[in-house]
Order: sequence, then structure tokens, then C-alpha cells
Amino acid sequence: MFLLKTNYFNKINIIKGFITSIWLSAFIYLSFFGFEIKIINSIFGLLGIYFLLTIPKNSLFFAGFFTGIFWCNWMAVSLQYYDLTFIFPLVLLGIGIVFGIIFYLFAIIDNVIFRSFAIFIFTFTSPFGFNWMKFELLFIDSYFSTSKIAFALILISLTLYIYIKKFKYAPLFLLILAINFSNNLNLEEPKINISMPQMMINQDLKWQKEYINDLIKNNFIKIEDAIKENKDLIILPETAFSFVLNRKPEILNKLIELSYNIDIIVGALYVENREVFNASYHFFNGNYEIAKKVVLVPFGEEIPLPKFFVDLINDIFYNGASDYSKASAPTDFLIKGEKFRNAICYEATTDKIFEDLGDTKYMVVISNNAWFIPSIEPTLQDLLLKYYSKKYGVMIFHTVNGSPNKIYRP
Repeated sequence: MFLLKTNYFNKINIIKGFITSIWLSAFIYLSFFGFEIKIINSIFGLLGIYFLLTIPKNSLFFAGFFTGIFWCNWMAVSLQYYDLTFIFPLVLLGIGIVFGIIFYLFAIIDNVIFRSFAIFIFTFTSPFGFNWMKFELLFIDSYFSTSKIAFALILISLTLYIYIKKFKYAPLFLLILAINFSNNLNLEEPKINISMPQMMINQDLKWQKEYINDLIKNNFIKIEDAIKENKDLIILPETAFSFVLNRKPEILNKLIELSYNIDIIVGALYVENREVFNASYHFFNGNYEIAKKVVLVPFGEEIPLPKFFVDLINDIFYNGASDYSKASAPTDFLIKGEKFRNAICYEATTDKIFEDLGDTKYMVVISNNAWFIPSIEPTLQDLLLKYYSKKYGVMIFHTVNGSPNKIYRP
């Protein structure tokens, strides 16, 4: 009765929310299909923010609902590997509702100044520890900068354009100050010959025992090929060895032996004191070191909820498995005299992994995107890595299973 009385589900409200979500999401799908046109992304980004500031309060819920689904639908794709495809619609509905509520809160005080302030504050938040919805990302392939200051200027310009009556076009000149005038940093590549073999191994195969020996053999072929090509370093993706590597002495010893000829970075699990870590192993000159993951994937590697709900979800959906453990600080690898910050998939798209960089100019990122194929997840990750590379002035070497390897230059 209340919903009918408030006309909350009015068709116009839904349409306005849906159109807003299109402006806010178009850049991802254009990039997915190979279109990165600065003028289009600039216009669509400005339209998305303008609509967020002006659509009716009741439309904001639907804007968040559809935007959440457009940005995060890939989260449900991995459910196929847990035989949970039947809850796919419920996950999408949950994602939509969470972001719908967040967007609705932008207008808890319904005026354009408060909305503008709330939207800016949202760029500093990570609901449930998840930070992949970044409004600054709208402008990653546009004429505008992706800095906080530039985004604030865009908000101020559009807010003043909406708010004032006289000379209302004058505030739009503030947009000029948000344009990205800076050139790319002239960061030299490390003087290291790096091998980044492309892998496209289905996630199903990584878990099937009858294929594990073939996958191990394939990893060693890649390493031996890199040695023949006189490479200094080879980087294999996240969980390239899909088991606890430090519990497999015969494989560990073979990697140690090969490390006299080449540095090797490879993803695998690591167990210490009954704790399980998602880790990178760096083999060099007959030794090895471990970089444990610092930032875990919300609802993938850890459940960001009170313990009661964590245990309940793990029991129902993950056969009672525990969350992964995590390190307290990032790890740097020293390779042929150059420092490389290590990052594993999701954590490379968080500010935490870039803390205390010091003189470290390079980053090795390993990922396994086979969990989310087919979906827009690799595209969104690609845009985020481009954003963080520019933000921190770090060159990122990204080796992936399931989507193309890339090098990101700031």
C-alpha cells in the first residue's frame, strides 16, 4: 500500500534510473567490444554524473540497481564451479538491491548539494570490502583526469550548473580544470628480459585430478622454453599450480633447480601453521621466497561478515571450508637488481597494495580470470589496473590465465 501510495515503482522512475545506469556503465561495455573513444567516454561520463544529480529521488534506487548489475554481474559467473548456478538470479538481485540502497542514500537529504557531497564521499568507500565501483573510472579513457581533485571539480561544475539560475553555463568552464593535461610518465622499463606466457586454461580442468599432471607438465615446458630464449624472468599466473606447492617437494625441488637458470614467479597455495594462503612463489638462484596475499576477495576468499554468518555461508556453500589467511603487509621481490611489488589479482586494484612503495617502480600482478569467463570481469579489471598504474606511477606487468596479458605504463 505504501509503495503504491508513493508511486515508487512508477514506470518513469524505473526508466530514468535505467537510462542513468547506461551512462554510468557504457564505458565498460565499449571497452569490452574494443571501443575506447575519448570524446564518447567524456560525454557519457558527464551525463552519468549529471543524471545522478538530477533524477528524482525514487529513480536513484533503480539507477543503483541496474548499475550494480551492469558493473558486477560477473560475480555470479563463478557459481558454476560450485554447482550453484541455481542461485545466479538471487545473486544478481542481491547485487542490484545493495547498490540500489547505496544510490538511494545519495538523496537522503534531497538537494543537489548533498547529492554531490554524498557521491564524492562514496568514492572513498568500499561496501563489504569491495571497491570495484569507482566513479572516477568513468573517465579512465576520456579527456578528463581520474584524480580525486578532477572528480570533485566535475561534481562542483555540474552542481553549480544545476543550482544557479543566472550565468548557469559559466560553471561548466570549471570542467577545463578537470582535463588531463599531463603526459604519461617517462618511466623506463626494467632492464630485464621478461617472459609472460599467455594461458587460457579452463577452470574446470584446473580442478580435475586427471588433468593436473598435464597442467604441471605445461608449466615446466613454459619455463624451459623461457630458459632457451635466454629470458631473465618468467611470470606464471595465479594458481598456475593449483595445489599447496610447499607440500609437493618433488615439484618444489624441480623449480629450485631451474631457478639457477632463470627467476621464476608462479602462483600457488601456501600452508603455514595450518593457515592457507593464496601466494606467489619467487624462485631464484636455488632459493625461494613467498609473498602471501594481503587483500582477499570479498565473498570469494573471505566473507566480510560477523563470524556466525561466515560459518553459516561456508557450511552451506563451501562445504565447511575456512576463509584464506592473509599477510599484514605487501612483499617486494628483488629481481636482477630491480624491485617488483607483488600483487595477486584483486589486491592489485586496491590502495592497500601500493602502500610504502618507496623506490619500487614496478609491480608483478598474477591473476586467474578463468573463474569469470565469459563476462566483463577481465575488462573491468583491465580498466582498474590502468587507473592504479596512473595513480601511483607504477609500471604493472600482468600475467593472467583466461584473458590477455598486459603491461600498464603510467
